Amino acid sequence: MDNRKLPVSALWGLGLTQIIGYGTLYYAFSILVPDIARQLEWSEQWIFGAFSASLLVSSLAAPLAGHWADRIGAGRLMAAGSAGAALALVLTAVAPGPVTFFLALALMQVVAATVLYSTAFVAIVQLGGPTAQKSIVHLTLIAGFASTLFWPLTSWLHEWMSWRQVFLLYATMNLGICLPIHLWLAKLTSRTRIDQQVAPSMPPKVMESGTPANGQLVFVLMLIGFAVEGYALAAVLVHMVPLTHALGLGAFGIYVASLFGPSQVASRFINLLFGGALSQTWLAVIAALFLPVGLLILLPTSPWIAGAIIFAVLLGLGSGLTSIVGGTLPLELFGREGYGKRLGWCTSAKQFTSAIAPVAMSASMSGIGVVPSLWAVAGIGLAGAAAFLAIPLIIRRGSLPTQLSQRTASGTPGP
Repeated sequence: MDNRKLPVSALWGLGLTQIIGYGTLYYAFSILVPDIARQLEWSEQWIFGAFSASLLVSSLAAPLAGHWADRIGAGRLMAAGSAGAALALVLTAVAPGPVTFFLALALMQVVAATVLYSTAFVAIVQLGGPTAQKSIVHLTLIAGFASTLFWPLTSWLHEWMSWRQVFLLYATMNLGICLPIHLWLAKLTSRTRIDQQVAPSMPPKVMESGTPANGQLVFVLMLIGFAVEGYALAAVLVHMVPLTHALGLGAFGIYVASLFGPSQVASRFINLLFGGALSQTWLAVIAALFLPVGLLILLPTSPWIAGAIIFAVLLGLGSGLTSIVGGTLPLELFGREGYGKRLGWCTSAKQFTSAIAPVAMSASMSGIGVVPSLWAVAGIGLAGAAAFLAIPLIIRRGSLPTQLSQRTASGTPGP
């Protein structure tokens, strides 16, 4: 029996590196964009466009990062990624013009695929044994404070440092804090990979489906669910404040939007306390439903403030749970073997659609208007929930003939 448990020190170490990773490689960017645009003599729209393009490039690298996490151990990959993140931040800081800035930014986001959630989840699975699923929830709860810490920290630093100096400082954080932690984790995950060759793996649910074809279909549906959910969340989140203004909420829109972050953290805490017995497949369905249900409340009631508050809370709850099931659902369905590569594909699907969503949503609002665009997002969100809902139905249908044959062979009468 596999009795391994993730060391508490490893969990907190990973949590710290996730806060620094997301804070320096992702959240700091939006604070620094105005100054970057002025110095590079590029519009802010082009800077954000370059960032979206770099996320697209990163989405293509995610499956490869997952493959290498499986092959050499997630800790080793994250250690190399920390050094790469520091290098990318330095190159971004010294970029003399828009082209070199974009290339450095693309490198930064490609490296991010090796140090953020998807690879950290693989490290937890390689270290955590049967407790991995709960540890993933713990990690998302810790890392959920990345924006809370790094948005004000970056703003404060930028009051007396240029954007280039801020990126250089953040490079030293990745090199001086994250790299030593990841090197330590590299030793742990390397030893664990040897242990996994003889340790029984967590029984995957998809094995109940009976046939490889069902397993492939479940995997495709999972990818579709994550891709659709990623699009719907990004389409709303990026335009959150302008959308609330367009719906007549006025200055109160910024306060409504501010409820998103606390609700996101609250959903992870609630799931940690009460979600232990809930199947991750059904948690994925619930997470995908929060956004469309929130829109179904917001749109008929706007500009009613209470309806907007309910929408923002539901949006945060759904986003918080999505970050959890992004790591736990592939583990529950397919087990530990090949987990990194599967998780890489899930991350790729979600990140690819998240990168194109802001531009697509902007075009949609210009073409058909804000309200019809939001109704369309609600429909898309429901389609994502339907993809996740189909997974347990397929597994149950596929397992029925197997159960019947087992009963027949043992002489047990059928239902």
